[in-house]
Amino acid sequence: MFPARFQPVLFAFIMSGFMAFLMSGILTFINLGWFAAFFSAWMKAYLYAHACAFPLVFIFAPLSRKLAGMLSKTA
Repeated sequence: MFPARFQPVLFAFIMSGFMAFLMSGILTFINLGWFAAFFSAWMKAYLYAHACAFPLVFIFAPLSRKLAGMLSKTA
């Protein structure tokens, strides 16, 4: 378990991991189709995607929360 102060970093790492994994797989398939080394190509794309996505999620998550709060009805 990690101390609570690491929650924003853990959130960004986990969220970016899920999104990079799914999006890299989908886009690898769209661009290259199914082929023998598909999984290898997907994992290579995933590593690059996660390296980009992690800092971006960490930076933009607070702005996204603020915008969602402004656009949603609060009680």
